[in-house]
Amino acid sequence: MTSQSNGTSKFDPNFTQAVIDATGPKTSPRMRQVITSLIKHVHDFARENEITVEEWMQGVEFMNEAGRMSNDRRNEGQLVCDVIGLESLVDEITAKVAIDDAVSGEAPTATAILGPFYRENPPKLSNGANIVTGFDDADTTFLHGKVTDYLTGKPIQGATLDVWHTAPNGLYEQQDDNQVDWNLRGRFTSEADGAFNFYCLRPTSYPIPYDGPAGHLLQLLDRHPMRPAHIHFIVSSPGYRPIITQIFDRRDPHLTDDSVFAVKDSLIVDFVPRTGDPKAKFELGYDFKLAPLKPKSG
Repeated sequence: MTSQSNGTSKFDPNFTQAVIDATGPKTSPRMRQVITSLIKHVHDFARENEITVEEWMQGVEFMNEAGRMSNDRRNEGQLVCDVIGLESLVDEITAKVAIDDAVSGEAPTATAILGPFYRENPPKLSNGANIVTGFDDADTTFLHGKVTDYLTGKPIQGATLDVWHTAPNGLYEQQDDNQVDWNLRGRFTSEADGAFNFYCLRPTSYPIPYDGPAGHLLQLLDRHPMRPAHIHFIVSSPGYRPIITQIFDRRDPHLTDDSVFAVKDSLIVDFVPRTGDPKAKFELGYDFKLAPLKPKSG
């Protein structure tokens, strides 16, 4: 905090507490905790950096523009959080509860950020289906694995797997008028032995959208917008903690400098050549381990 030569603050020392004390008695304990901390940190940030009215207004307009650019096909506010690492940090905090319970060296599948291009309720498809329309010359891939209980190793039947990834041009289908609706997306269900499988593409690296506030921020910070090649998953089953994650192609040069800081070592995978299957050039096996939900205390 900026201080005068006599060691006292040159700003009103009682102002922040007055704002905190304005919170009413009907506020929930969690809201009171979070907003009190937020006010303290935001006020300290402003004082420490001596933010001017002009700079504050630039920040307000930055947030406003992120809101104006957001719709059901693009979440610019979330993208801004991504490029400053906030979503990855919150993801780590959220997943830590499950990781704390790890025993015998085992742990649930690592999580990764949802990202701004998820669409709810993708088409329900049978195992063995192909989520690709078009891109006949692309690196078609047979992806398979099992969903298991990470504590017991037992298969989980009926687990739901939402999957989505970009096209070879680096665009998700809602960004690309040349792709059919719901292309490169699907929802699959694990079999009695926990198994699932489908056809997709070997993913490609791509730049996050660079035409809005998130891209402008990256330019101001002299950073690139590239994300390493990855496939998104949400894996869920009743009685288990859902996993939101991504798996990353080991060959990608951007594994070490992902623009949204989402890569984890256990999520890096190897695509291998597949023979005897005219529908796929590559194959990838990957298993998902879910953690049982904790009983609610009290």
